[in-house]
Amino acid sequence: MSEQETDTPGLTIGISGPAHRGLAHRLISLGVRMHGAGTFYIRPGSSVDVSLLDGLILSGGTHVHPSNYGQQPQVTARYDQPRDATDRRLLGDAEALGIPVMGICRGAQFINVFHGGSLCQNVTPLRVNTRHRPLLLPLQTVKVVAGTRLSRLMNAPVIGANRIHSQAIKRLGRNLRVVAVDNDLFVQAFENTGRQWLMGVQWHPEYLLYHGGHRRIFREFVDAARAFKRTRLEPEKNDQNPSG
Repeated sequence: MSEQETDTPGLTIGISGPAHRGLAHRLISLGVRMHGAGTFYIRPGSSVDVSLLDGLILSGGTHVHPSNYGQQPQVTARYDQPRDATDRRLLGDAEALGIPVMGICRGAQFINVFHGGSLCQNVTPLRVNTRHRPLLLPLQTVKVVAGTRLSRLMNAPVIGANRIHSQAIKRLGRNLRVVAVDNDLFVQAFENTGRQWLMGVQWHPEYLLYHGGHRRIFREFVDAARAFKRTRLEPEKNDQNPSG
């Protein structure tokens, strides 16, 4: 892994993104490294051995191509089908291994599609109670579902988030549950219902690292990756120290 920037050897988070890494991806890396993990950037077409990772983040970027959920493009948008193919392989391997996964914006949308869900290709004309404009500051109102992992992290029923997307989740995928919505009831976050740690957020918490709640999303993810790594190391310890 020649692109590794690990400051804590032994705990490595893969960050999937476009061919050219930008500020958002560097901030995601910072959010992870703040909590003691190293990162490895994964470009489209990379043949990464997912079993060497302890966690996987699918970052934001271009629109998910509608062919992934059985539709044709209905809007003019930028697509990255090589990245779609890479993210699909990464998610399949991560699910098979039980590796913790977090999706951010496009990443959350792709996780939903991977689980059999679909997307609204353009939410702009559907907004009634929210204005559709890019917001890097946390000026979007998000309502968090009580009793969820996200509500524990945010410790508030209503939070502020940013918004850079124009796609949104339409049909929720299998084994996922909605844990946050905006004022137009578009899905803003989901968690899975199975054993694998998985969360998708429609906003960009990497731009909000100055806020404790958004920072705790990265902490929780890294903690899940660390716990997952321990479970993989325990069989090795048992092999080295047979009880008999």
